[in-house]
Amino acid sequence: MAHYYDIDEIIVEEELVSAVFQKAANGVGILDPSAETNSVEQGSKVELPFWLAHELLLRQAATINIPACFNQKTRKEIQADAPCVDLRSRCPYFYELGCKVAPLVGDRTIGSLLLQAFLSRYKEVLSKAHRAASTPVPKVLTLLTKEETNLYETAQSSMTAFKKWRMGGPRFQRASVLGRKRKPID
Repeated sequence: MAHYYDIDEIIVEEELVSAVFQKAANGVGILDPSAETNSVEQGSKVELPFWLAHELLLRQAATINIPACFNQKTRKEIQADAPCVDLRSRCPYFYELGCKVAPLVGDRTIGSLLLQAFLSRYKEVLSKAHRAASTPVPKVLTLLTKEETNLYETAQSSMTAFKKWRMGGPRFQRASVLGRKRKPID
């Protein structure tokens, strides 16, 4: 509820996750495209937005499966060469969704996967942002998640501000406090 008006938080919660119904449910047949009736049978596997799957999990009506963006293929690619993996095509909010899903699915390896991916991609994102400070949008941006894109843009603007400072203007400014004299204490 702390990020109620955050549009990125809303989009993360709209990511589809696979859920398995633990109980039969009437009146929700629209959630299961393969259902012929207006009900979902116990054991039915359905793709749901994360916010709905989370609420069903809290009510013990469904369980959440590990999302496809955290499958073994992605894990192996990240272990092999994380900076080259296209995480945006898998999930634009890879890190945010991983942080939300990890405690719910009971897979402790998701946290270490997120950490490994971010640490290995962090240095690469910053170095490319500093090298490409004056060029138009590079190809690397198509591989980055939303969080990494924000990091890239921040690093790029920081480098631009540094170059601007370095090239012109006075380097030191006299503080206004230095010009005043103290009054003698009686």
